[in-house]
Amino acid sequence: MSTEATPDIDAQEEVPGYKAPEKKDLKDIVAADEEDESLRRMKEQLLGAGAASGQEVAPFPDDKRHVIVKRLVLVVPDRPEKFIDLMKPLDQIKTEKFVLKEGCKFKIRIEFYVQRDIITGLKYVQKTYMKGIPVDRMSYQMGSYGPKMEAQSSVTGEETAPSGLLARGKYSVQSTFTDDYKTEHLKWDWNIEVKKEWED
Repeated sequence: MSTEATPDIDAQEEVPGYKAPEKKDLKDIVAADEEDESLRRMKEQLLGAGAASGQEVAPFPDDKRHVIVKRLVLVVPDRPEKFIDLMKPLDQIKTEKFVLKEGCKFKIRIEFYVQRDIITGLKYVQKTYMKGIPVDRMSYQMGSYGPKMEAQSSVTGEETAPSGLLARGKYSVQSTFTDDYKTEHLKWDWNIEVKKEWED
């Protein structure tokens, strides 16, 4: 996280030569090569016994979404974790904030559920603005995940909060959770406030 404006902050990052894999139904993946015992065991290890046997895995059966984002967690060395509940209404999330001490090192952990299908190429994108001016863009490739009843998570690389008198203050943040097929699983606004010292 820096306070220098980035001209192409809204540009979508594309990896040259990368093509998203052909989308396949989970049932087709499970049924393929089912006579191969070692492959069956590998699928069970990756997907869990339920999904690997063809059962629908849906911790939220009444929710049609395949990815449900649970929490955004602030991870700072030697500090208690702070989190934002992303299962609340978006207008409530918009008022939430993380307070950072200037110059501190931090990571963000994203916790989420995947249900019914394999999701490939999950990606977390975070755009940061100060007084409406774009100052930072973080794009984090998280990988692919199979459906599980329990929440799964991924942690971003280490970031450094800006420091100095001009860097202190409130930043507005827009985050997006997408995948290889540009499915927008969740898009939300929240805030970061940089202070001279920790507030507690």
